[in-house]
Amino acid sequence: MDEGKAAAQKSVQTFDPQKAPKRNKFAFACAILASMTSILLGYDVGVMSGAVIYIKRDLKLTDVQIEIVVGIINLYSLIGSCLAGRTSDWIGRRYTIVVAGGIFFAGAILMGFSPNYPFLMFARFVAGVGIGYALMIAPVYTAEVSPPSCRGFLTSFPEVFVNGGILLGYISNYCFSKLPLHLGWRMMLGVGAVPSVILAVGVLAMPESPRWLVMRGRLGEATKVLNKISDSPQEAQLRLADIKAAAGIPEDCNDDVVQVTNQNSGGEGVWKELILYPTPAVRHILISALGLHFFQQASGIDAVVLYSPEIFKKAGLESDAEQLLATVAVGFAKTVFILVATFLLDRVGRRPLLLTSVGGMVFSLLTLGVSLTIIDRSRAVIKWAIGLSIGMVLSYVSTFSVGAGPITWVYSSEIFPLRLRAQGAAMGVVVNRVTSGVISMTFLSLSDKITIGGAFFIFGGIAMCGWIFFFTMLPETQGKTLEETEGSFGKFLSWSKSNGNKDSENNAEIQMAN
Repeated sequence: MDEGKAAAQKSVQTFDPQKAPKRNKFAFACAILASMTSILLGYDVGVMSGAVIYIKRDLKLTDVQIEIVVGIINLYSLIGSCLAGRTSDWIGRRYTIVVAGGIFFAGAILMGFSPNYPFLMFARFVAGVGIGYALMIAPVYTAEVSPPSCRGFLTSFPEVFVNGGILLGYISNYCFSKLPLHLGWRMMLGVGAVPSVILAVGVLAMPESPRWLVMRGRLGEATKVLNKISDSPQEAQLRLADIKAAAGIPEDCNDDVVQVTNQNSGGEGVWKELILYPTPAVRHILISALGLHFFQQASGIDAVVLYSPEIFKKAGLESDAEQLLATVAVGFAKTVFILVATFLLDRVGRRPLLLTSVGGMVFSLLTLGVSLTIIDRSRAVIKWAIGLSIGMVLSYVSTFSVGAGPITWVYSSEIFPLRLRAQGAAMGVVVNRVTSGVISMTFLSLSDKITIGGAFFIFGGIAMCGWIFFFTMLPETQGKTLEETEGSFGKFLSWSKSNGNKDSENNAEIQMAN
């Protein structure tokens, strides 16, 4: 009887669902440290929104010069992004993070000591290169160290820190706005060097990416790292096997150091496979990633973040203090909702969250366009329209942050195959920064030509096109390993077909079992 009870208990335990593994604390810490590089971009975006008010007065600049000094850093960052892919394949993901922090540190110091407009433009160039490095490497490293069970949660950290940096920039604006004109904006910009110093110290505690180690043939080191960052030893072995297969290393090869013969770790052949002769799956991945980055920025997020004081001024807030305080509220809204997004990504999935987010953005942008148009055409003060405009700005940044903001970086960093990941991510950053640069360098001029309400109608229309693109092109990647994700691409509307195939496979397995 006792043996029968024991067998029954064992049988019940076998079919009981396993408890979800706890989040790996070491992988969590690595993701936080790597994502701190994103504070560099966030702080620069946030601080420039208020600093330009005082830069314009102190250096006596025109609107066009302000547009250039604000937006040109996005184009400068392209240099860093283009160099970062090859640099990270050459010296590793970890030390590329150090390079990003060091370059931005130099740029922030130079901006803080800028005596005139040409010198400020040079300082923006240096900082922009550092930002380009940071934008490319943070999501790639985080995706490669994250276990599949919480990859969405951890890979969204770079966007969390971007928003945290924006909020710090907004607060810095308000705090230093009380200083003398010539000193205030220089302090706002110079303080941006502080996160770089913290980053340089923190990176010493980070391991190298296991995928980069395998691509370099350093299997022994990769195994040790995977054992630390995986949820279980079994998962570490599975991840190692997947990476070895992607790198062309035989599964039964367990040497600590091996010669990898078919690697493209230096970038040779990668551009041909990405652009000239892509497979259907790679072509689909590339279009999806570049489309994500384009629509994220073309919907006007940097126009709102960079020119919030100007938007609130058009909406009816007259004093600098009112405009900067309202801008701080924008920073809080973005930060709160990006934190909400981190907990939803691995529960709800990328696709439903993205479509819901972009739908909210469309509504907010079109409503904002209507309210600003009413204010612009009315001679009297319309308080409800002012309140609606402020509310829609907050609604827009909130809906953006809960989906389109983090998912762009999470999704584009996890869909590229290992051999193409660094260069593919760099291409995404190039599209992201070019689009952002065009928007931020034309927003004031566009608003003057077609009114500020008309500008937001255009952004709303672009966001609507983005929703259609995401619905038709992007399959779900939740819960898949980085090596499995490539199989979801290659056919139009493959998300629905792949789901149908899975259902057929499940039915076939049931019939076999019966």
